[in-house]
Amino acid sequence: MPKMKSHKGASKRFKKTATGKIKRGHSHLRHILTSKDKKRKRKLGSSTLVSDADAHKIARMIPYQ
Repeated sequence: MPKMKSHKGASKRFKKTATGKIKRGHSHLRHILTSKDKKRKRKLGSSTLVSDADAHKIARMIPYQ
């Protein structure tokens, strides 16, 4: 049986934690940063977990990570 292929776009954006949950980064931190306050930029820099509704779809895209 052949191996499954990872979705390369998803594998660059998502990582699995040690407990099996899926971690993601935030958007809106690339440009036009002068109009965003410091608190918002600090929160966007941290990573968070994927919602339970989307976790199953993303887990299928990154089977080996």
